[in-house]
Amino acid sequence: MYPDLDGKVAVITGAGRHRGLGAAIARKLAEDGVRIVLHDIGRVAGAMAPEHGVGKSTELDQVADEIRAITPHITTCQADMRVESEVEALVGSAVQHFGKLDILVNNAGVGFLFGPLIDQTQEQWDTVLDVNLRGAFFAMKHAVRQMLKQEEQPNWGRGRIVSIGSRGSKSGSALTSSYIASKHGLVGLTRSAAIELGPQQITVNAVCPNHVTTGLGSWQNDYMAKARGQTLDEYMDAMRGRIPLGRVGETADTANACAFLCSGQARYITGESMNVSGGEEMH
Repeated sequence: MYPDLDGKVAVITGAGRHRGLGAAIARKLAEDGVRIVLHDIGRVAGAMAPEHGVGKSTELDQVADEIRAITPHITTCQADMRVESEVEALVGSAVQHFGKLDILVNNAGVGFLFGPLIDQTQEQWDTVLDVNLRGAFFAMKHAVRQMLKQEEQPNWGRGRIVSIGSRGSKSGSALTSSYIASKHGLVGLTRSAAIELGPQQITVNAVCPNHVTTGLGSWQNDYMAKARGQTLDEYMDAMRGRIPLGRVGETADTANACAFLCSGQARYITGESMNVSGGEEMH
């Protein structure tokens, strides 16, 4: 669909889940000829590993193997987004394997440390903000340093940064205070970086999907249904009822929006936070 993406190099963070947004974005970009650095964290302990947990390194490898059916130009890298040196090495792996970095997709995030505001611990709050916001900043910082070393490409520019926000980047909700705060902050980071990096022809945008029933999304559905005293069917029916297009988001919806923002067709779009919500969010 976007021939000008052929041969570009992208780092996609948090992409080691079979049903996840990151994996879907990687598949879509690979179909357009992008060379992929697929990232995830692997196993960790503490607040990062509750009942939902995080992806295993073996799952990252399995996702990569699936994408190799589309393109041989893919490598994997594990890094903790909370540790700047590891994020810097992640960017370095793109240059090491492919000689450059054109696209950063900030997808890594924590979306499972939910609960009442008064019960949230400092460790939980710090974990969510450190991954969802500070990690995105680290990735942006080191990706831009590399992009600035590269020549501007005609009708495309010097680089693309797309961060995965949320409907929670625009509106609040109960039981998700740290998540909502981090996603609002991501929009502010996107807007400020777009102003700063525009003169260097690096566009910075966010994609803000509403709920997508990934593996994490399934856990969120169960949690919220129980918290509201509803059955899962009742909760899902109510969700669909709020969406003008009448269905919950799919991973492909977000992946398609990312591919567009990475393409030359979006070279005059920056600082935006694009809703991909079926009309549920309109500002």
